[in-house]
Amino acid sequence: MKVNIVNLIYFSPTGTTRSVLRGIAAGMRDVHINEIDLTLPEAAAREYDELGGELAVIGMPVYAGRLPADAVKRFQRLQGKQMPVVLVAVYGNRAFEDALVELEDLAKAAGFVPVAGGAFIGEHSYTRKEKPLSVGRPDAADLEKAAQFGEKIYTKLSGLPELDGLSALALSGNRPYKPLKEYGKAAPETDEALCTLCGDCVAACPTAAITVNGSVQTQTEKCILCCACIRVCPTEARVMLNERVLGTADWLYENFSTRREPETFL
Repeated sequence: MKVNIVNLIYFSPTGTTRSVLRGIAAGMRDVHINEIDLTLPEAAAREYDELGGELAVIGMPVYAGRLPADAVKRFQRLQGKQMPVVLVAVYGNRAFEDALVELEDLAKAAGFVPVAGGAFIGEHSYTRKEKPLSVGRPDAADLEKAAQFGEKIYTKLSGLPELDGLSALALSGNRPYKPLKEYGKAAPETDEALCTLCGDCVAACPTAAITVNGSVQTQTEKCILCCACIRVCPTEARVMLNERVLGTADWLYENFSTRREPETFL
């Protein structure tokens, strides 16, 4: 089958998942790229036209071994209509656990046909200057591997006359999935002495948890701890002070600092 148009579909609060998907697309020859961004709150109610093209690449971050519930709900608004799909999970160097098989089930339920899968590493949302967690990833080496993966996918599909009879993917992960982790109303806070009320945190928040009205207010029950607000704040006024989250970050730094490499399934 010929691949002319590739749909990149992603939920990517800090941009790492988007970067990986663009890296994969870079390895495909002479294709037009269509991006469908599910990250910001308006995606929760958006109506999507029927997807054109021959291939979709779906990317989602991994939170504690699962997919973010908000991302799942937004993806369910799409219909694959038997379009081949590449499944991509991006995790913070610890483990992707059940996220990739969860993404496979989600894609199948939406009418997509999985043809490949990959688990890539992105900078962890809990990273701090004093205790860095997979900082700068995906880096150049990761993106080169992503492009090589994209080239292999393109070659595989080019050699297929049709999808019927395609072997099932052997993805890592378990069914039933591990339980979703409760966030416990934790969220980044604002150092008012540093805050300029610029609103960048509001624009970056994928769940509309932040408002600015004379001061920055955060609805902790909406926060998914993606820490996009911390990443974009120009004055470093958004900070994580929650002891439970900081304890988890310390544990990750102590036990999962050794570099992990992407895994692919074809």
